[in-house]
Amino acid sequence: MTAPDTEPGTAPGTDPLEAYAAELSAALHGPARAKARLVEEISGGLADTADARAEPGGSYPDAIRAAVREFGTVEELVPSCQRELTLAQARHTARAVALTAPFLIACWYLAGTPDHDEAALIPRTAQLLATHLAGVAIAAALLAAATLAVTGTLARRLPTPPRLPLVVAWTGTTAGIALAVTTLALAVASALATNWPLLAFAGALAAASHAVVATSARACRRCARLPVSRTPRLG
Repeated sequence: MTAPDTEPGTAPGTDPLEAYAAELSAALHGPARAKARLVEEISGGLADTADARAEPGGSYPDAIRAAVREFGTVEELVPSCQRELTLAQARHTARAVALTAPFLIACWYLAGTPDHDEAALIPRTAQLLATHLAGVAIAAALLAAATLAVTGTLARRLPTPPRLPLVVAWTGTTAGIALAVTTLALAVASALATNWPLLAFAGALAAASHAVVATSARACRRCARLPVSRTPRLG
């Protein structure tokens, strides 16, 4: 195969394989590492196909065009690739929820437990709220664990429910809201309690956890709304 030429419709000096990879990357949404690995895998397969189909003395763009006809255009590959990335994002969000839910329960226990030598520092309504949000955290953790199982070890035996990513996204959103409320409650509690350094530290961790879970849930909602292929990508 001769040295890369300029593909019609691309900027001078642009490698058509790099342009293909860039277009595919821009069309996909999901965890950065998973997307990078997927684009790299497809680019490598396209390059191998181009090398196998290249004719002696033929041009590089012609070989790439022939490979694309066999391998699939960006538009043809996006739905199945997006399905993989949507599931990857759902797993990422489920993992974040599963890791933060126990911490959320512990924080609410701290916020709802008064000092032994003082009257209750948190109003009764706040303690009831703590109980309810602890239940939300437990439910979210169970759903997150089930999601990790269904999309992981059980994925080859059980079909993945098509609406699972959206359910995970809203579960993560609910957990993120609970973490935001927890942060506020811990801030109020630390202003009233004698053990305020512990509560303030827990509040800071709750705020950081909220940022992680809320960001992941927002990305999961975006991925869950994108059109995907019902069948896994081949190859």
